Amino acid sequence: MQKQLITVAGAGITGLWQALTLARRGHRVRLLERSATPFAAAASRFAGAMLAPYCETESAAPVVLDLGLRSLALWREIVPASIFNGTLVLAGARDKGELAHYARLTQGHRRLDRSGIAELEPDLARRFDVGLFYAAEGHVDPLAAMRALLAAGQRAGVEVMFGKDWRAAEDGNLVVDCRGLAAQRELTALRGVRGERLIVRSQEIALNRPVRLLHPRHPLYIVPWGNGLYMLGATVIESDEAGPVTVRSALELLGTAYALNPAFGEAEIVEAGAGVRPALPDNVPKIMPRGRTVYVNGLFRHGFLLAPILSVLVADYLATGAVDQRVFAMA
Repeated sequence: MQKQLITVAGAGITGLWQALTLARRGHRVRLLERSATPFAAAASRFAGAMLAPYCETESAAPVVLDLGLRSLALWREIVPASIFNGTLVLAGARDKGELAHYARLTQGHRRLDRSGIAELEPDLARRFDVGLFYAAEGHVDPLAAMRALLAAGQRAGVEVMFGKDWRAAEDGNLVVDCRGLAAQRELTALRGVRGERLIVRSQEIALNRPVRLLHPRHPLYIVPWGNGLYMLGATVIESDEAGPVTVRSALELLGTAYALNPAFGEAEIVEAGAGVRPALPDNVPKIMPRGRTVYVNGLFRHGFLLAPILSVLVADYLATGAVDQRVFAMA
């Protein structure tokens, strides 16, 4: 296919990867974002940003594991600040059945005893008897990662325009639409899934990798962002509302963090926020060509994990017409 000007609509994590990959393939790319401030309106900024394809298979379709594993190499290549220290999954003494169930549903892990947990996370020593370690997984700081992708795109020649609605600039060029829930009028099957999270600061505890604490009602993940900052997340609520964090959710997140280590009881709450993620009925993202527009949407809770490989699939489709039937939905 002859290289052409492509407009990418939406500068969240999906749009950033699409713009960068298309520019690296030699296309002229224009990235439009209606928010005048970078990332201010992106649900991506509220993400846990865990690159955890094995852990996600506990509840996700098999395609998430396959495509997620392919994304890890792209993160390593493009964003050197990506951290690959693995994921540690734990459960309290009363919830060991949850851990056994989790192990049956996932792969890519090794079982740890108390000494193995202490070796990985000294500040959790003697608090847990058994855990699962997913050594190949990683994480990023979402805002830092998006800034890095934006800069990489600009170096590759992407023309970036903030404060621009893509419709106002549409001129018949090909559009890759990555607007998330803003595309609900065109993609009527989209729904919102609300995710709430807290950011806390503590100098009393040091974690080296994301830790997931299993619980039958209030599972929690804690992601270290460095400099004493931790992200506590996250709820999964069927709602389009993007308002402030609720008291109930804050109590659940803080209470479960305290159960992981009481040192979190002395942490400072730096920020509380909620974002609404776009999802389709099967919670699997889709690439949907519709005339001169290719929609990339429905990434659910897998945005950071799957955005890189979805951008490659779109670029391959534009180059050769190749489609992956698991994620393409042709008109």
